Amino acid sequence: MKPSIPIHRLRRQARLLSRQQGLPLHAALDRLAAAEGFRSWSHMMADATPAASLDDRLSGSAAQVHARLAPGDLVLLGARPGEGKTLMSLGLVAEAVNAGHRAAFFTLEATQRNVMDRLDRIGADSSKLQDLLVIDCSDAIHADHVVRTLESSPRGTLAVIDYLQLLDQRRENPPLADQVRTLQTFAQRSGVIIVLLSQIDRSYDPSVKPFPDIDDVRLPNPVDLALFDRLCFLNDGAVRLQEAA
Repeated sequence: MKPSIPIHRLRRQARLLSRQQGLPLHAALDRLAAAEGFRSWSHMMADATPAASLDDRLSGSAAQVHARLAPGDLVLLGARPGEGKTLMSLGLVAEAVNAGHRAAFFTLEATQRNVMDRLDRIGADSSKLQDLLVIDCSDAIHADHVVRTLESSPRGTLAVIDYLQLLDQRRENPPLADQVRTLQTFAQRSGVIIVLLSQIDRSYDPSVKPFPDIDDVRLPNPVDLALFDRLCFLNDGAVRLQEAA
């Protein structure tokens, strides 16, 4: 069973419904999915439309995840390579910008052109990107740099750091554990939502458990993962968001 109209049009309808009726976006998405005969938006994306592209599946999930994040959250977003963690994080950026919030994307991996091309591909509102989004591809990215860049950002700004395991790659940077603690303190003080992408250990076996979890996070250097407020894991186009224990 497939939706009667393309996924990207359903997403636009959900945003309009959300504005017109004052609904949370995830509720509007679920309502439109129900009208198409599905239990929920995530059911439509993950179960009923297996042929949907990874872009479509994770873009819809990004709307629901963004709706559940709160100002001041420190979020770990983990997945094995190719499972869409960068795509998911850019979906969160797009949701923030489309809702009129400021956003920032700090990357030690991609170029500005790569980031903009992928945002365009997932339907970010290009008219808002220029005013609301900062893309930082500096080699000097670390926690203090991020804090300085975001110091005057309004509450509810969403920042993505790509990615956790690269923050202390330079010898002069503070230890990774100290950087995560700095980011947590800043997020709580400022109300900025900070999402840290994370690698997952190669030993993770999806045939044993459907999603990676906190035990599968690859940590070449010690970090207290209890500093995170929420954990988000991806596998095979599906998403699990949970509060950190």
